[in-house]
Amino acid sequence: MADIRRHHTNQRMSQIVEYPANGTIVVLAGQVAEDRTADTKGQTADVLRRIDKLLADAGTDKTRIVSANIWLTDIAEFAQMNEVWDAWVPQGHAPARATVESKLAHPALRVEIQVVAVK
Repeated sequence: MADIRRHHTNQRMSQIVEYPANGTIVVLAGQVAEDRTADTKGQTADVLRRIDKLLADAGTDKTRIVSANIWLTDIAEFAQMNEVWDAWVPQGHAPARATVESKLAHPALRVEIQVVAVK
């Protein structure tokens, strides 16, 4: 979209995302998997499905995401999460993104993702 400009972009993330401040900004709460028995790939897919639904509820979609924060309970599972993430992010629409290792709210959770989108 012309009103969102991405710089230094690859499939996974953009180093800079510019967007108009006078538009509606949609901030999702951190999302975790409903199926806490799944591995990191399964939980990531579950979280991304939830994000798709919430963005649609807000009248936007994943092509309008400008920022993402990802928390993993084990950074050694970074590649597994990225395999699912990379397949989900539309070509040319990678948001600015950070990923860190962190203890999450429940021991069975492997990943939490929070995004900001423009409407």
